[in-house]
Amino acid sequence: MTVFVWACFSVGLLALLLNWMSVIGTLIVPRPLHSNLSRMTHLVTAKIFFVITKPVSSYEVRDRILAWQSPMALFVRLLVWVIVFDLSFSLLLLPFVDGDLWQAASEAGSAMFTLGYAAPSNVGNTVLVYVAAYTGLIVIALQIGYLPTLYAAFNRREAEVTLLVSRAGSPSWGPELLVRTRFGMAAQTSTSELSELYQRWERWAADVAESHSTYLTLVWFRSPSPQSNWLNSLLSVMDAAALQLALSPGSAPSTRARLVIRMGFTCLNQVARAIRIPVEEDPDPDSELDVTFEDFQAAVELLRTVDYPIEVTAEQAWPHFRGWRVNYERVAYALAYAIDAPPSMWSGPRRFASEPVMPHRPKNRTSKDVKPDDPQMIAQRKTR
Repeated sequence: MTVFVWACFSVGLLALLLNWMSVIGTLIVPRPLHSNLSRMTHLVTAKIFFVITKPVSSYEVRDRILAWQSPMALFVRLLVWVIVFDLSFSLLLLPFVDGDLWQAASEAGSAMFTLGYAAPSNVGNTVLVYVAAYTGLIVIALQIGYLPTLYAAFNRREAEVTLLVSRAGSPSWGPELLVRTRFGMAAQTSTSELSELYQRWERWAADVAESHSTYLTLVWFRSPSPQSNWLNSLLSVMDAAALQLALSPGSAPSTRARLVIRMGFTCLNQVARAIRIPVEEDPDPDSELDVTFEDFQAAVELLRTVDYPIEVTAEQAWPHFRGWRVNYERVAYALAYAIDAPPSMWSGPRRFASEPVMPHRPKNRTSKDVKPDDPQMIAQRKTR
């Protein structure tokens, strides 16, 4: 009996140390530490939600269900931490209560949840009971302090995503961003306007790279609007910059456009590595894209409808656009697949079969507006 209870003590001590490492690594250490316990709770929660949403055909309904996934993962993780701590202290107390499992569980639970109904009877379990009480308070306090940090990062992210809706549509799309900017602003100011936009999104991408690789739950937090998404928004800004550099090399804000693309794919790579998605560090610029030349050419024709200043032919611009997009297409598609992002244009396949959605446009427009039934738009609907 003595050997057994001390073996239980050893198991409880090991479980206690591993659980503390999970708590500290997840809530305190500012790095994407891979806690097996946290990852397990996320995977189980994700699997449950996948089963629930699998028979749902409507994206809007599926999005409403998936909006609960990350909050539930946070709740389940806290619940598992508390249960493991409770079990650990129960095992640690066994040698000091003569192997009475019920008494050990009673004292551990009383201390962990600060109920105070089971008083310790000797020095050994008195020390453990105080440590258990301290642990319960600290874990709850850390989780409470963690949530404001998490939602502050979420709010910073969503502010720019929401602002982009009027510029790039919902769901966002790179060519749409250029079309609306050209149509809505004077020709002499559109370039400077995009330069300022690229500057803001360069800083936004740096913020997201830091916050989403540290607090992995944020990657799966969904936007308040079903068709908005942080990944699609970043992808549309990067595509717009790549299109500008390829089509208008003389008038594009070259430095800002290059910097936002660079910071954009750095952000995507950092987040992908944090959630264990393979990243190609040095992609071949001549690699084939999922976006084809026909898709690119249709986007160019769409830009011509608003007299966008195109300085080269589509054939001349295509190698340059492909050279930029190859840096981020594969990792962006992998992330979009993993988080079930809205099926926007040029954003790849999803776990649930769905056709890509064109950015929404109001029905009442002037005759100068681009019509959604133009041949160029019809061609774009075939694109993933």
